[in-house]
Amino acid sequence: MTESRTLTPAGRRIVAAAEELFYERGITPVGVDLIAERSGVTKRTLYNQFGSKDDLVAAYLAGRDRRWRFLVSAAVEACADPVEAVTAPFAALRSWSETNSRGCAFMNALAELPDPEHPAHRIAAAQKRWLLRLFEQLASAAGCQNPAALAVRLLVLHEGALATQPLPFDTLTETTELARALVRAAVTSA
Repeated sequence: MTESRTLTPAGRRIVAAAEELFYERGITPVGVDLIAERSGVTKRTLYNQFGSKDDLVAAYLAGRDRRWRFLVSAAVEACADPVEAVTAPFAALRSWSETNSRGCAFMNALAELPDPEHPAHRIAAAQKRWLLRLFEQLASAAGCQNPAALAVRLLVLHEGALATQPLPFDTLTETTELARALVRAAVTSA
């Protein structure tokens, strides 16, 4: 994740406009002219604040990443039982999905920005690695057998729930139950 920097009021407006536009329309089709117009600044101000569209995309994803990690961490901390904590990211996803209906911004960015050297690609990939490590740490703390393999399975379920989010049916409920069953089985056999 990129380091957080203090933004000016104009910088915050730019990121807010970029987030709305990039998430709703995609990164590639949205130009800096539209972001500047929507945020009420000049293109010069946008470039003075961020340097490039690539850096603005990275700032947009870094902000989402901070909010997502905070939400997941709060969901984990709210669990009194370490076994329940393993699936806390699924509970966080339910809450997150209430205001984010176009699937995963990080997966969308990875699809649009395949260059692993792109700053936004690095943030999106780091977010997925973070979630994988978190699942493994939580599974280990809960005493699950083979926490690394379980973490991969949980990540795949989590990402599948995200990928199907825009469809007119609820996969998150079933996916969460499947995740809980995998965790219970891993604890039982440990």
